[in-house]
Amino acid sequence: MAETSPRIAVYTGTFDPITLGHLNLIERGSRLVDRLIVGIGINPAKEPIFSTEERIDLVQNVASHIKNIEVLSFTGLAVHFVRQCRARVMLRGVRSLMDIEAEFTMTLANRKLDEQIETVFLMADEQYSHISSSLIKQIAPLAGDPELLRFVPQAVVDALRKKLPMKG
Repeated sequence: MAETSPRIAVYTGTFDPITLGHLNLIERGSRLVDRLIVGIGINPAKEPIFSTEERIDLVQNVASHIKNIEVLSFTGLAVHFVRQCRARVMLRGVRSLMDIEAEFTMTLANRKLDEQIETVFLMADEQYSHISSSLIKQIAPLAGDPELLRFVPQAVVDALRKKLPMKG
């Protein structure tokens, strides 16, 4: 078994697109560890708005002020990716009770898959607890740029406008 480091954490998600809530968790999580790896999951069953490369670029762009992060993509199980990164900690964000229930189930499954990996939960800050990538995709064609900036960074607004132009 490969050597692991407890000072490396991995935060996985699809980040399609990255939101202010994701960015807040990346900032807060990066203060807890020496190195935070943001793992952009590739799910062949889903059709994301942004390509893997675009999602990597967006995360790197909006998180460029955080010096101890690395952005990588992965396929397959998140616990396998965490192990490949030589980490023992998986960082997860929770926004609501529904998130907690889903994350609890996933954590139990992950512990069965690899009992050496611990999951650490960070509660979303109150101002971000309602934001999800799904919500952004839903409102982007209808909301103006100032409204979108309440949910996502400027670079994401710009990228969204190329993919989902404003209607009306």
